[in-house]
Amino acid sequence: MGNEIEKLQEIIDTYDNIVFFGGAGVSTESGIPDFRSKDGLYNQKYDFPPETILSHTFFMRRPEEFYRFYQDKMLCDTAKPNAAHLKLAELEQAGKLKAVITQNIDNLHQMAGSRKVLELHGSVYRNYCMKCGRFHDFSYMKNAKGVPRCECGGIIKPDVVLYEEGLDNDTIRESVQAISNARVLIIGGTSLAVYPAASLIDYFQGDHLVVINKSPTPRDRYADLLIQGPIGQVFSQIVVKGV
Repeated sequence: MGNEIEKLQEIIDTYDNIVFFGGAGVSTESGIPDFRSKDGLYNQKYDFPPETILSHTFFMRRPEEFYRFYQDKMLCDTAKPNAAHLKLAELEQAGKLKAVITQNIDNLHQMAGSRKVLELHGSVYRNYCMKCGRFHDFSYMKNAKGVPRCECGGIIKPDVVLYEEGLDNDTIRESVQAISNARVLIIGGTSLAVYPAASLIDYFQGDHLVVINKSPTPRDRYADLLIQGPIGQVFSQIVVKGV
């Protein structure tokens, strides 16, 4: 991996308009399970597939079962930012990185210090009453018994994009703008299997497309630099220098 790391270092040293597009693989090194790996949620046994449980229809029809799974598998408060999160925050502080666009909902980029984070699928740290709109934090949801309810009696819904729901238009617009203006796009820790999020990278027209992932992706053949390995391990070898 040595030559690839050297090339990545050279690209990062040269450019100051870099955008990062990441997925579940960025957080697996922090202990958060992904969906599609051999140890992921899709390969564990539940009464219903995770894709069914995490759908809008299931949430509305069977909120008790939704929250049993959600509190058990989606609310991880022990995870800490890993080398990838920390290096991306450092790159932003150095004026190199302009935005992190993430499919993750775990808030780890913000915990690491990143400020410009575009969350395509929302965040488990934001929750709103469906009746009155009141905000409720992570700990409220984690400690709730059964279906979390607001003081007004309404059911509280996580601000995450469930299956069958559309992405936030403002987040899409900002993401498209960031990718369109980027000179370097680093895709990391994602199989690029989830749409429409994965289609956003089609807007990239810059100089270097970098793909870092443990398994193959549909965009590998278009990459100027392809690194197959854990993204935290890769980023831990990068030295950040100011613009």
